[in-house]
Amino acid sequence: MSSPVDTKNRHELEHFDLYTEGDVLYEAMLKSIESAQHHILLESYIFADDEIGSRFAEKLIERARAGVIVRMHIDAAGSLFWASRGLVKHLQSNGVAVRWFHRWSWRNPWRYNRRNHRKLLVIDKRYAYVGGYNIHRENSRAVYGEQRWRDTHVGFSGVLAEEAMHLFGRFWIGKRRPQLLHYLGSESMLLSNFSRGGRRFLNGTFADMLSHAKQHIYLTTPYFVPDRRTQRLLGDAAQRGVEVNLLVPRKSDVRIAQWAANAAYEPLLEKGVKIFEYLPRLLHAKSTVVDGSYASVGTANLDYRSFFLNYEIVLFTRNLALSRKLQEQFVKDIGESEQIHLERWKYRFWGTKILELVGWWARRWL
Repeated sequence: MSSPVDTKNRHELEHFDLYTEGDVLYEAMLKSIESAQHHILLESYIFADDEIGSRFAEKLIERARAGVIVRMHIDAAGSLFWASRGLVKHLQSNGVAVRWFHRWSWRNPWRYNRRNHRKLLVIDKRYAYVGGYNIHRENSRAVYGEQRWRDTHVGFSGVLAEEAMHLFGRFWIGKRRPQLLHYLGSESMLLSNFSRGGRRFLNGTFADMLSHAKQHIYLTTPYFVPDRRTQRLLGDAAQRGVEVNLLVPRKSDVRIAQWAANAAYEPLLEKGVKIFEYLPRLLHAKSTVVDGSYASVGTANLDYRSFFLNYEIVLFTRNLALSRKLQEQFVKDIGESEQIHLERWKYRFWGTKILELVGWWARRWL
């Protein structure tokens, strides 16, 4: 358990900023990096050697040269085709401590399948960012254009930022012993699944959100490959009268994951779950809002890999202001989506159903 904090002042210490445009987020992150005086701790599944990655690299180097401790953790599989040895060597030769997570090894090849999917930036343990955004050009309207990816990130200060620093540190040194970094009586908590206990607690907290919903569930996920419990929880909620709205992408960067997602539609539609496919761009956001007062934002997708394999980090909060902002964004996204109706879905092309079976069969490896 983390060090004691006066829980009466906890609410006053928490502040959240919601980001749904990559350019706005990146500018905020870069300004935060510029202001760092002691520590910059960065985790990213993808850190690309492109226009965006280069801007971050130069800012990180600038602060490292000024004596700030800069640590950067990137995933070997996630950044395989995005990062470059040249960029990493440039960072390392200028004082940035860069660590690859689970690089390929013939001695232990299976560890390559367990990935650091976390996206986290902590500045001097006073401000932190977490969410779905990677560091690459696909999120920038200025660089990538109107088809930039649709994603969600949250920035926060106060004690939660201190928790983020601790979570980064434990992951950096590989300390797996369970440590639940939240405070009794608080309205928010930051959860990671680095340990077995943490994985159970993270998955259980999400399940608890769904099982206690009374009015509505607004769920956004780019990779929808739910396990049996999640399917049951969503279906049960819809059948007890909860409005369950699921937002998924029409376009996907992983085609086989899209096939697997489609295979899960029909049984949920039959139970009353409403499914919407986001049309304008590639959807990469991961968020949930329950009854307008309980929300989650983070790196975990609604799939087997996030539930059982990847290492994730998720913010759960009962902060009304943030929950309402996320709900407003969901309603906006629904306005740019197309609803999937059971009557039409049942009569889709038989060849499509075969592809769905292939995707569902491979769901544990996506």
